[in-house]
Amino acid sequence: MKTITFLRFFSIISYLFIILMGQMMGLPFICWLLFTMFDIGNIDQIFAILGVLGIILNFTKWKNKTLITILSFLLMLSPLIGRMIQVPIESFDYAVFKIPLLIFIIGYSTFIVLNVRNNKIQTV
Repeated sequence: MKTITFLRFFSIISYLFIILMGQMMGLPFICWLLFTMFDIGNIDQIFAILGVLGIILNFTKWKNKTLITILSFLLMLSPLIGRMIQVPIESFDYAVFKIPLLIFIIGYSTFIVLNVRNNKIQTV
């Protein structure tokens, strides 16, 4: 169980430290989420709220339910996908974006699989 919890938090930490490059400097994804969440009138505000909601779902009492973990994963992916649709894909060709994103996707997907397996073992 400790491995599953570690995997979840490691994935979320890597998600928060995905770097989005701007015109002047890179910005950690958590900063983008927080700033955009309160940017009234911006279409990205919806995606930022969904991403933060996905993070919050990981700290609720239902965090180990299979449907909640999958929903949380999809909610956290939504701002990234929305951003990648709006900006040319060539803009994301740098290591400080790719590596944390891959760690998040692989880590959280593995967490979901292990969580489902763990829930099946507990119900038997």
